[in-house]
Amino acid sequence: MNDSTRTFRLENDAPARIARLFALQHAAFQAAPYPSASERQTKLKALKKQISRYQDLLAEAMSKDFGYRSHTESKITDMMGSMLDVNHTISHLKRWMKPSRRNTELLFFSNSLKVTYQPKGVVGIIVPWNFPIYLALGPLITALAAGNRAMIKMPEITPATNAVLERMLCEIFNEDEVAMVGEELSSPNVFTALPFNHIVFTGSPAVGKIVMRTAADNLTPVTLELGGKSPAVVTRNYPLIDAALRITHGNATNSGQICVSPDYALVPRERLNDFVANVKSSFISMFGSAAGNESTWVVNERHLARINALLTDALAKGATVIPCLEYIAERDGRQMPLHIVTNCTADMRVMQEELFGPILPVVPYDTMDDAIRFINSGDHPLALYCFSHDEAERQDLLRRTHSGGVTLNDWGWHVVNHDAPFGGIGNSGMGTYHGVEGFRELSHARTVFKRQRFFPSQWFYPPYGNLVQRLTLGFFLGKADPSLKKKDE
Repeated sequence: MNDSTRTFRLENDAPARIARLFALQHAAFQAAPYPSASERQTKLKALKKQISRYQDLLAEAMSKDFGYRSHTESKITDMMGSMLDVNHTISHLKRWMKPSRRNTELLFFSNSLKVTYQPKGVVGIIVPWNFPIYLALGPLITALAAGNRAMIKMPEITPATNAVLERMLCEIFNEDEVAMVGEELSSPNVFTALPFNHIVFTGSPAVGKIVMRTAADNLTPVTLELGGKSPAVVTRNYPLIDAALRITHGNATNSGQICVSPDYALVPRERLNDFVANVKSSFISMFGSAAGNESTWVVNERHLARINALLTDALAKGATVIPCLEYIAERDGRQMPLHIVTNCTADMRVMQEELFGPILPVVPYDTMDDAIRFINSGDHPLALYCFSHDEAERQDLLRRTHSGGVTLNDWGWHVVNHDAPFGGIGNSGMGTYHGVEGFRELSHARTVFKRQRFFPSQWFYPPYGNLVQRLTLGFFLGKADPSLKKKDE
């Protein structure tokens, strides 16, 4: 750990430290505004090595922060996802950095036109608690690939993870390249009010709106990865047992604390009871007949109270709640099994809020038109899942709905395929990262037009009305309609 990092640790005034770090990174970027491809790849390869070295410590820290989280689950979701991302980025970076040659208008034939991708500067990354490593390193990988510096604001409720991640990053980056903030701030705007060149925020739509408003004071562009109620549509032609297994896995992973978790299932009315039975048996097959060590805990008491309040509200309004395992709060604490909710109505909170926990409402439908109308009655979700072997049926659903991304016949896997963009639409977010789209999101696309030496663009200068101008306008605009002028007169 270098001296600058020790200074970083000794400062107690968080706003002053954050302002100092930003000024340091801004100055460093001004001094070296365009790192080469090899410099960027060197940083990414160092980060890749650290992910591998620190995987056990990171998994242990995340389990400590959650109360319990399987080390294997953490490695699959946070570490392996990050490794896939960095590998893809390293292998494609040089191609992404090449200028994109474009065609000039016919009017400017023989000249050249290209788009270059220029680093923006200092990127602010705001990380949620549910996947603190993957959702910190994913935007960081993209920011470094685009040639930027980065400041990472970690969630205050994951202190063990934050400490290990800081140690891991400080070994390979000076704080003028990558810096981390982990403690609770007196005002959440302290970080977002800085004049970053771009902000990447992952979290709730409510907080995303605050981030966007604060960033607007500096005209800072934002990428918002939010959430919403992501539906899973089970069609009549799809095997019910398989659909139930995959939706259960999506909702049980990280105890449903995932922005792309299946938030509710739409099931043909006549198959609802069988679907519920299969979800329950799928959960038991994964975690045993009693709450076991492989089930991730709800992250803290506050979040557990919110989940219980959602279930209490549903019960009070006539819902049926079916826990997949016996759950005794006094005994099991935050190790909460999946709870299936049926007989849902629109006034229940479980049908209005993103659940972000081990709850799965199951909603019956009669026709696909009914299912599509139900999806479209709410905000655009971050993800949509369709279980169907009928191509025409799938395409009809995709054409008539909107979502950030889609996985067909499974859940969530579109997120960790890093050659494709990941992002939301409408209430579920704006902008993307991952892949070339992420690289371009955190780069400035700079158009460069070059006039060839003898190209006579001066023919279009005043005085107007010369022969070349008349011929050119006639060629591109055609003839005006004289009758329109007569009507005006």
